[in-house]
Amino acid sequence: MNKLKLIGAMLATTAIAGAAAAQDVTLTIESWRNDDLAIWQDKIIPAFEEANPGIKLKFTPSAPAEYNAVLNSKLDAGSAGDIITCRPFDASLALYEAGHLANISDIEGMKNYSDVAKSGWSTDDGSAQYCVPMASVIHGFIYNKDAFAEVGIDVPKTEAEFFAALDKIKEDGNYIPMAMGTNDQWEAATMGYNNIGPNYWKGEEGRLALLSGAQKLTDEAWVAPYRQLAKWAPYLGDGYEAQTYPDSQNIFTLGRAAIYPAGSWEIAGFNDLADFEMGAFYPPVQNAGDTCYISDHTDIGIGMNANTPNAEAATVFLNWVGSSEFATIFANALPGFFPLSNAAVTLDDPLAQEFISWRGECESSIRSTYQVLSRGTPNLENETWNASVAAIKGTETPEEAGQRLQDGLASWYAPQQ
Repeated sequence: MNKLKLIGAMLATTAIAGAAAAQDVTLTIESWRNDDLAIWQDKIIPAFEEANPGIKLKFTPSAPAEYNAVLNSKLDAGSAGDIITCRPFDASLALYEAGHLANISDIEGMKNYSDVAKSGWSTDDGSAQYCVPMASVIHGFIYNKDAFAEVGIDVPKTEAEFFAALDKIKEDGNYIPMAMGTNDQWEAATMGYNNIGPNYWKGEEGRLALLSGAQKLTDEAWVAPYRQLAKWAPYLGDGYEAQTYPDSQNIFTLGRAAIYPAGSWEIAGFNDLADFEMGAFYPPVQNAGDTCYISDHTDIGIGMNANTPNAEAATVFLNWVGSSEFATIFANALPGFFPLSNAAVTLDDPLAQEFISWRGECESSIRSTYQVLSRGTPNLENETWNASVAAIKGTETPEEAGQRLQDGLASWYAPQQ
């Protein structure tokens, strides 16, 4: 090739490269939240694309039950999207350890998150972060404001006030004091034990002490929540043993129960179904003036495919996820799924705003069994389900439950041996 032809070829190559650079980059997002498709298409994607011209988003969800298998298949085949929506803890940790998720510890947007928020998507030693935390769910109690007014009770702040309110509702006789069954088991642990428990084990202080082996499940802080659950049975209504999770939802939204031990994910559904005004209160503390603790549990995150050819654009998107703009859009589109960033956010839904306001009053923690402690056999999460049910039914004492769970954990978890 002569000199003139070489220069012409170089100029042509430069022009082609320039044209490619000017074209939009499209980021494909993998997710299991197929029910969120309209929210992404109508709200999140237009807001991001307006703020970031040159980067397009394509949201491509799978069915929730199939997501893990579909995603792993795509990752192995090299056909997965640029952005990966992350379930918390071990499922996403496995993707990171397999080299499928990028280490994003140093991106600008990660500065907006606390260690508690990041715990669902970091390595066990906390040295690497592989997903930006998107949202949590908060536990507490939703109540029927009409029922409270009729019976003449105030929102309880202490355990004594809580049980006094339950007694008064039961005595009145027009409402089941509390809507929760034990048939499906998980509610007793999730909306029972891990709802009230952080007030006893002092949230992250106790949870991390259990992880390190400094505390045991036979310690008073871990047995005491079972003692409270053992006092719930008289307030759950006749036949609570056979009552399913949907049964409990229906009993409350039909106005037949005054209180519902809750996760904030109920808000949108309850808003649609209940024809009475609802309020919420955080788990009552043992004594007036005690610090309150809430289960503010990491639920959904989002990361970068380690093999994406669009890492720069993907980083721009992940940084935006950490912004106040994204947090406000997401939280208002999905009331009850709360932003985990420190960015300021105002919620339109009053019940959701009530839940998120507790972050300013109480210390946040996550469910005690979800990080590391349910990797072995017996699985501590599942064991906590049946122990919580046994405590409510009175088929096992709180001390027996604590000992059984401690023995099971110590059988495979070295720090507890």
